[in-house]
Amino acid sequence: MAHAAEGIAIAAPKAPITEPKGTQTAVFAGGCFWGIEGVFERVKGVTSVESGYSGGTKASADYDSVSSGITDHAESVRIRYNPAVVSYNDLLHIFFSVTHDPTQLNRQGPDTGRQYRTAIFPANAAQRAAASAYIAQLSKAKYWKKPIVTKIEGFSFYPAEGYHQDFMAKNPAHPYIVAWDKPKVANLKRLFPNRIRS
Repeated sequence: MAHAAEGIAIAAPKAPITEPKGTQTAVFAGGCFWGIEGVFERVKGVTSVESGYSGGTKASADYDSVSSGITDHAESVRIRYNPAVVSYNDLLHIFFSVTHDPTQLNRQGPDTGRQYRTAIFPANAAQRAAASAYIAQLSKAKYWKKPIVTKIEGFSFYPAEGYHQDFMAKNPAHPYIVAWDKPKVANLKRLFPNRIRS
């Protein structure tokens, strides 16, 4: 068994998913949004990735309020993608393999708090069913020593401030990016070489 920080080779989702034609949306949370955004921006078929906040109890969100914990939002990413090129199941596969450790409760790497929880925010019933089936599949396979704690929550997304967008691309030498996020991109290239955009 590998630690998620090293990237982990896991089986792809077995349950099929039928998706509408045209651009679709996926929202995931799994720690600091900088790294997750940086990973999915490199995936073929993804048309845009935006950092933001999801799953809170308030009608809006900003970094200071989310960081304080008073809104109960999670740092998240909104992924827009072409399902003819990359499916929601493909995105789930990458999410669990590369971006974070789904057994960590309310923390990832050096970051702690519910804003760093692992969660999926399905945009429709098909995505909800796919996410639920994949969590069950992975839990049964026991790829990790500890149980998966990823929750499926109601869909919501509020864009983060501009300075958080494309943070990895704009700040490649930032110490946090070098230590925690560049390894995720390296694992994406190692585990999913055919998914990397040219």
